[in-house]
Amino acid sequence: MSSLRTTPLTEWHRENGAKLVPFAGFEMPVQYKGIIIEHKHTREKAGIFDISHMGEFLVSGNGAKNALNKLVTQNLDTLASGKCRYGFLPNDKGGVLDDLIIYCLAEDSYMLVVNGACENGDFNWIDSHLPDGINFENISYETAKIDLQGPLSLDVLEKVFGREFKHLKYFNFEQTEFDGYKLIISRTGYTGELGYEFYLPADKAISLWEKLVAVQDVEPIGLGARDTLRLELGYPLYGQDLDTEHNPREGGYSFVLSDDAFTEVKEMLIPLTIEGRRSARHGDKVFLDDKEVGVVTSGSFSPTLGFSIALAYVKADSADSAEYVVKGARTDLKAIKSELPFYKDGTARKKFD
Repeated sequence: MSSLRTTPLTEWHRENGAKLVPFAGFEMPVQYKGIIIEHKHTREKAGIFDISHMGEFLVSGNGAKNALNKLVTQNLDTLASGKCRYGFLPNDKGGVLDDLIIYCLAEDSYMLVVNGACENGDFNWIDSHLPDGINFENISYETAKIDLQGPLSLDVLEKVFGREFKHLKYFNFEQTEFDGYKLIISRTGYTGELGYEFYLPADKAISLWEKLVAVQDVEPIGLGARDTLRLELGYPLYGQDLDTEHNPREGGYSFVLSDDAFTEVKEMLIPLTIEGRRSARHGDKVFLDDKEVGVVTSGSFSPTLGFSIALAYVKADSADSAEYVVKGARTDLKAIKSELPFYKDGTARKKFD
């Protein structure tokens, strides 16, 4: 008997031809029609993703903001109600326990969205560091998460919900009601395209999913395309590009940190491009002048750009070089240092009149 957890949509995935694989302790769809097909569909039209493996925590009570401010890199003093912010949960040495988004629901009331594989560890860490009197609840089991991503996402959202959403700005959200249940609609996502994320009761997930997928130009998208889409933007994947051995500054996130935070930099996560379809893989070694200087953390062929891209940790004193060699399983690959995002034409920040 499988020990993998399922989401409220697992049976739908199985019945509709998805290839299911273990991921973060769950049985998840990696693809339906094919990774490249699904990737391009999301870039051009709209796709929906079952992301119900993610974890959600509620933190509230007098002093919740001050308590959380001591645990995460986000500055919650400047996070107003109805807004959310990306950041990190560091350990005592500055290593990244997880990356997470914090939603300000109201004064001293927050929802934390964490990676599924880190759910238990994150909850125990935060719980052990919160002072008495703060309410802390894990609502992951009762919460489903569906992502709608792609240039046509707004049209799909307005068609399904029957009202306008042009007012919802990037990294803003609203708590609303639909079909008799309460949910959160957040203008966020992991693809670089215009998109919205839904947090809703687990028992309502299939209803909303089927309403979304019934709309013309909407297709279900698996985790395979989610990975190539996020890599084209240079978004990190926890457990590969982020880990407890590196701090957020080493991971390339100086711009969200104060100047005096995590100042020790031994390695840097850098973007690389490789000509052709042959890609670097997680764990491949990176060389400079025949000397090993780093390791690839993520790598893939980019369906949008037509060549291969990668992220790699290299020693800080080697991070400014223009060219490297990645020693793959079959051959050496010439890698050119690039800039993020790899793909620059995403619609995520699109403004509406």
